[in-house]
Amino acid sequence: MMMPGEDDMEFCHQSVLLEESIENLRIRPEGIYVDGTLGGGGHSYEICRRLSQGGRLIGIDQDAAAIEAAGRRLEEFAGKATIVRSNYCHMRAELAKLGITSIDGVILDLGVSSYQLDQADRGFTYREDVPLDMRMDQRQSLTARDVVNDYSEMELYRIIRDYGEDRFAKNIARHIVRARQEKIIETTGELIHIIKAAIPAKTRMVGGHPAKRTFQAIRIEVNHELDVLKDSLDDLIDLLNDGGRICVITFHSLEDRIVKSIFRKNENPCICPPEFPVCVCGRKSRGSVITKKPIVPGTEEIERNPRAKSAKLRVFERKKQ
Repeated sequence: MMMPGEDDMEFCHQSVLLEESIENLRIRPEGIYVDGTLGGGGHSYEICRRLSQGGRLIGIDQDAAAIEAAGRRLEEFAGKATIVRSNYCHMRAELAKLGITSIDGVILDLGVSSYQLDQADRGFTYREDVPLDMRMDQRQSLTARDVVNDYSEMELYRIIRDYGEDRFAKNIARHIVRARQEKIIETTGELIHIIKAAIPAKTRMVGGHPAKRTFQAIRIEVNHELDVLKDSLDDLIDLLNDGGRICVITFHSLEDRIVKSIFRKNENPCICPPEFPVCVCGRKSRGSVITKKPIVPGTEEIERNPRAKSAKLRVFERKKQ
């Protein structure tokens, strides 16, 4: 994912917590590292810079535009970098195709990139009137249009409440269902108009764009972002060599909660009752949480890139028994 000021205008993204994440990966020059959310290649570029000719970087992304941009960005490291179009949830299988069974580090920079937000035709934006889409992988069939028009009122309420954390979730869901009975909701502009009608005028005046939370919720649902994270972290930790680290950057409280919980369980998996004098469940720790509290961006980074404001970095180190 790109740093500001770079020439690639097709996929320009400011890598959040770049220095902090690279530092915490503790890169070994001859190691094997995976960037599971390649984006424009910003994190991968910094990893490759630190690798010797014996080191290797595998970059994974499901977005075709990211793959193309990162390929150009990492061209000078052609001998070290391999780019794969896939979802990081398939990391083990993709690495097996390359003859790799274990790695020394992995980084995940979750959420939607600046490029995806700013490209109107991708349908992530609530600032222009474009067709509802929000797919990170254009090969998948489910779109935001499908979610908005086909989900039940209860399902819409659940995702807006849980993924968007919007206190007007019930009313927004009700307004969406009512509106689509008149006509299919086709565009972001139509959806924004419906959302605004569901939120009190006084509330719309503060706290940012009134559609922000609902759009976030629908995007997470379309791309199954939380399910992928929840179902993948244990396996990614299992891929790590002794001393290998996983760095995860989140932008949403539910993402952060999942990472925090899974890291803790891997550090202390014992399920024995507290009163037991010794562990009898046999579950062994797989390593340690390096970040007892998440690392967050400093004031300077937030001023430079306001989208970094909600970012949190958590780090886990594998220790094989």
